[in-house]
Amino acid sequence: MALKTASTNGMWMLEDCKRSFMEMKWKKVHRYIVFKIEEKSKKVAVDKVGAAGETYHDLAASLPEDDCRYAVFDFDYVTVDNCRLSKLFFITWSPEASRIREKMMYATSKSGLRRVLEGIHYELQATDPTEMGFDKIQDRTK
Repeated sequence: MALKTASTNGMWMLEDCKRSFMEMKWKKVHRYIVFKIEEKSKKVAVDKVGAAGETYHDLAASLPEDDCRYAVFDFDYVTVDNCRLSKLFFITWSPEASRIREKMMYATSKSGLRRVLEGIHYELQATDPTEMGFDKIQDRTK
């Protein structure tokens, strides 16, 4: 059973959120995690977890067209010096078609969630798929 952990501006983050994040960060068993706010219970919960073999395109395809979400993506790449690196991206997905109340709820809860998920390297905010294209991820790591 999931337990409440840290407060995120009036929202509670379920324990499985932190556990899934740590598994992704340290054990590399997930490529991405999508979080959602359960409005009635005021809790941040895991919506979807991408297996290690999934891609950024799978993450982008899993985001709803009319609902907000948070996502963390583990981006692996090779530098010009031939070093393998990994960077964690925090993505705030707030599409134009989502409700204003929902956008406000996600915007005010973001900083609290970011504090709990330690080790994020980059942050990205998007309202449509072009704002979070794979090229944007690659550009940030250069």
